[in-house]
Amino acid sequence: MASSGQFAIVTGASTGIGLELARCCADEGFDLLIAADEPEIEQAAASLRADGAKVEAVQADLSTSEGVEKLYAAAKGRPVDALLANAGRGLGHAFLDQDLADIRRLIDTNVMGTVELIHKVGNQMRGRNAGRILITGSIAGFTPGSFQAVYNASKSFLNSFSFALREELKDTKVTVTCLMPGATETEFFRRADMMDTKVGTEKKDDAGDVARQGFQAMMDGESDVVTGMKNKLQTTVANVMPAETLAKQHRKMAEPGTAKQ
Repeated sequence: MASSGQFAIVTGASTGIGLELARCCADEGFDLLIAADEPEIEQAAASLRADGAKVEAVQADLSTSEGVEKLYAAAKGRPVDALLANAGRGLGHAFLDQDLADIRRLIDTNVMGTVELIHKVGNQMRGRNAGRILITGSIAGFTPGSFQAVYNASKSFLNSFSFALREELKDTKVTVTCLMPGATETEFFRRADMMDTKVGTEKKDDAGDVARQGFQAMMDGESDVVTGMKNKLQTTVANVMPAETLAKQHRKMAEPGTAKQ
């Protein structure tokens, strides 16, 4: 594939939606810097290079300022045309049963790591008056997530942050798009220790389909995209249903043991 000369950073790109977003960028001729907090990021880079993409990979823990700085430094000052802020982690089980260190790492990854990286790259983009930002939020951000309380709250933050940042940048040529998928076939639920739940074991959306819709929305400069008709319906219902009822419904999907029901 021919290079377009454009440069994209994709986080959380070792597997799942992030890797598929990187593929979308590669297909459009973007040079790539991809990141994840695990060594599998090198395998992801190799697979993208095999398809003809120009890719650099960095293993960095984006739950830390040091990790964010390591990633940003790896760009070597090159102007970023597209930032796809996809890195995130999940955490199942009841809040009071979760380890506080795991809770903190989720918040530091999903919220602070995302915010810190966007602050760095976004300032560069605003200075050039050009750029695209894609933030992977979630339809989970519309629902109080019983047995995923901190995760859903982190996605609620990202959804809200995305729309607010877009409004602040409306008089510039920097666009902000929020990708809001539903349950997707990735490593997410296994890593979140949710394979004994209904949501963890039921049929999910295809990561490639989700990524393509999110990438196209970013390229078109759209404000947001909810992937899948079922998910669109869920967000519509969530906007009118009482929060207490939503939390009760979420319990039926995410409480440990619901996979057997």
